[in-house]
This record gives sequence, C-alpha cells and structure tokens, in this order.
Amino acid sequence: MLKPPMKPQSAQRIPRTALVDVSNRDQLAQPAPNVALPDAYSKPAATMPASMPPPPRRSTAVVELGPTTTTAAHGVTYLPARSSYMAASYTASKESKTPTEPASRMSLPPPVVPATASSTAPARTDLPTAQDVSMTMDTSHPSGLTDVTPDDLPVSQSSASLRSDDTEALADIELDLDPQGIVTLTLEEELVEQRRVMDICDKYEMSVLVPQALAAQAVRQSLVRQGQMDAQAAAHDDEMMRLGLDTEEARDLSMVAEYTQEIFDYMACLERESMANPNYMDFQDEIQWHMRATLIDWLLQVHMRYHMLPETLWIAVNLVDRFLSARIVSLAKLQLVGVTAMFIAAKYEEILAPSVEEFVFMTDGGYSREEILKGERIVLSTLEFNVSTYCSPYSWVRRISKADDYDIQTRTLCKCLMEVTLLNHLFLRIRPSMVAAIGMYVSKRMLGGVWDDAFVYYSRFTETQLLPGANILLEKLMEPGFEEQFVYKKYASKKFLKASIYARNWALRHRTLHPAPSDPAL
Repeated sequence: MLKPPMKPQSAQRIPRTALVDVSNRDQLAQPAPNVALPDAYSKPAATMPASMPPPPRRSTAVVELGPTTTTAAHGVTYLPARSSYMAASYTASKESKTPTEPASRMSLPPPVVPATASSTAPARTDLPTAQDVSMTMDTSHPSGLTDVTPDDLPVSQSSASLRSDDTEALADIELDLDPQGIVTLTLEEELVEQRRVMDICDKYEMSVLVPQALAAQAVRQSLVRQGQMDAQAAAHDDEMMRLGLDTEEARDLSMVAEYTQEIFDYMACLERESMANPNYMDFQDEIQWHMRATLIDWLLQVHMRYHMLPETLWIAVNLVDRFLSARIVSLAKLQLVGVTAMFIAAKYEEILAPSVEEFVFMTDGGYSREEILKGERIVLSTLEFNVSTYCSPYSWVRRISKADDYDIQTRTLCKCLMEVTLLNHLFLRIRPSMVAAIGMYVSKRMLGGVWDDAFVYYSRFTETQLLPGANILLEKLMEPGFEEQFVYKKYASKKFLKASIYARNWALRHRTLHPAPSDPAL
C-alpha cells in the first residue's frame, strides 16, 4: 500500500541547476543597434542541470509492473522512419537563420494574444516573417523581450474545405498543426477515423452499456418490491445509468456525474484555445528545442522536490510554451521564464504554494525577487491572464481509466509516459486529450492489453489515430541518454512501480508498435 508523499525538507538545499552561468551574462550582451552580428555568430549552449539529491527513503509495499495478459502476433508493420527524418529536418532550419539588426524595444511589451489552434482568420501580412524577426537582449529586463511577435498560425485550406463537407464528423478535428503528418494523420484519414469513432461509440452503447443498464434496473426493481430500496433512489440510479454513468460515482455529489458529458465537451473546446504554436522556435534566435528540454527537466526536479500537484507541472509547461509562442526570449532569461511559469501555476493550483523567496532559492540566487515578480506581470499580461483554460492530460486520463476499472499499473505507467512527452516538442502539435490517449494506449499495449471499444468510447480515439504518436514516444524511450533524464530517475523508484525501467526495457525489446489484429473492424 502506497503511503502519502513526505513533506519537503526545507533544511536541504537544492543544488544550482541554472541553465546558464549568470556570472557570464555580459558575454551574451547584444551589440549596439547599428552593429550587425558577425556571420560566425554561434548560439551558446545551455549546460545540463546537475542531478538532485535522491528523495528520502521510505518503506512501501509495492508490486512491480509486468504483463497481465497475452496478445496475438502483430500483423501489419508500422515504419516510423519518417518521424525520425522529420524530427531531424525540423530543427535543421535553425542553422540557416541569419540574425538581423535589432528591433526597437519597449520598457514593457504590450499584451499579445498567442496564436491558437482555434483561429480561423486568414494569415496576417502586417507582421514580420521568420526571416525578419530580430533579437534585442537586455539583462535589466526580466525576459529579454522585444516588441516583435511571431506571425499567426496559417489556416489550412484543406481543413476548411473538409469542414464544410462533413461538419459533424470533423467536429473534433482542430486546425491542422501537423501538416507533415509526424504525430497525427492527414485530414482525410482523420475524417475516416472520426466516423469510425462514432460507429464504435454507438455499437458500445447498444451492446454493453444498454444491457448493463437494463440488468441493473431489473435488480433495483426487485429490491424496491422487496422493500430493500427506496423507489426514488432506484429511479435516480436508473436515470444515471440511462446517461451512461456509474451509479457509485453518481451518488458522490463531488463528482457531479450528471454533468459529465457537458464538462468534457467544454474541456474539448478549451484545449484548442490553450495550445501553443508548435513552430515557435523558428522565431527564437538564441534558444533551441534541446534547451527547452533542459528547462523542463529542471522544472520536473523542482516540481518533485516540493511535492506539487501534477496539474501544476502541466500548467507551468503550457505557460512556458504559450509565452515563447508570443515573445522572443534570450537564453539568459529562459530559466526565468520557467521559474515564473512554475510560480504562477503553483499559486493557481496549489493550496500552499511556495513563496517567492523559495523560488529565488530554487534558482540558487540566479534571479532576484523583483525579477520574478516583474516576470510574472509580463507573462500574465502577455497571455491576458489566461491560465484557467488549460486542461491537462490528467483530466482525460481519469476519464479513459473507466475503461479498465482504474487499473493502478496502467495508470502509473501512463503518467510516466505522459511526462516523457513533455520533453519532446513534437507533442506540441496535438491536444492534451490525445496525449492522454497515447499514454494510455502505449501503457495498455506494454502490459499486454488491447485498445478495445471501451477505450475508444471513453477516449474518442482509435488505435490508428494513436499509432504515429505512440511510436514517436517509443523513440524517445530508446534514446541513449534517456536514463540520465530526471523523469526516468523519478519513475524508477518503487513508489512509482519502477515504471520508467519497465517502459524503457519494453521499448528496447519491441522497438515499434504495430496495429493489433484485434482492432475492431466495422
């Protein structure tokens, strides 16, 4: 039985894990406005964070992960080669960018609404392109920002035509953020799979949920006739079963089970509004994707050390990505953006959030209290104080877990895999609900299960939709340096059932995922 997490020990100091050496910031200073950067200008690389002290040892009785059932041999071979090629070419364009003359600065950049997936307006032409974006660094400013912002995301013409042809089937297809098809399917393939989802959901309701509801209703009617159950309570349970809800959850007032469908429909609309620009690194001149991964690895350590809620971590990462989608940030201020985002997320989500002084202590004095507070104002004003619209994958995992009766091994392994996706920028192209579905799908396959109609019903994704992202996740697990990542060390403990060790060993054995032959064919 797992014990609750221990309180953080304030007496232990967190080692310095800053992304840059703040004592050498003068070396990163921008030249005068009239002096052009040399052609041989190279971006400084970020130093990897030092490993943190291990958490206190606790004696807990746990069961390590292992396969529970067996599956038939796989049939169709899936080739993830294009994902590796696209991932390599995606960052290769950074080498061809040439810095231009620094743009004019403002003391406080005005708030800008970041480009979102819900935008349907035509692409703007009054903003600079990626080649026109320039950088001005000022160490006195908490973010090293300019008044130049990235262009809005382009609108996919094929998406608009498909939506007009079949609006109902494409109700859950967002703006095409993955035109290369790295993590998702093409819009035409997505249309076919969405129709399959609707057919599978109808089939599951008629073949599983309705018979269960009728059988439970007959039992309650028998109990009412025998005087062992109140008639009004039986009628209420019948109504909950008619809505496809669990009677045990319906009796829990905090679950508000009667509003389940409306809540998740609303969350599906909100998650599109809170998505970051998956290509925002094209507009950044000093930071690259591997520096973002280093920052998130450090945020994982801070989050774990102070025993914060899982939603706090996901909100913080979302704030970082959305802010970098709207503002150009220098390398010297990248960690400040991260600690400020964690500070905002903790105040929003935690009951007892760490103080500003504790966040200053986390950076080992790299930033002052005034810098963090000023950075908080800039981040919130840039994002128009929009923090509550983000729905983390954890909310969707709780929904999908109903398909296997909240199996603890599957959920623990899924949490590990979802945090691994934070380190890969390719998953910025998909919604949090799909991240949760990919994590649950890979977990189920690793433990010997199948993605049956129940999982399709509660997740609204078929196996075909999840396979591209699932294989990209396996590629991340198989990377040579993955064992040095903090997420691997975190989930290698007995507290988390050694989930990361099991996941990496499974990925190295199987290398790739194939469509299961038991995938329902309609």
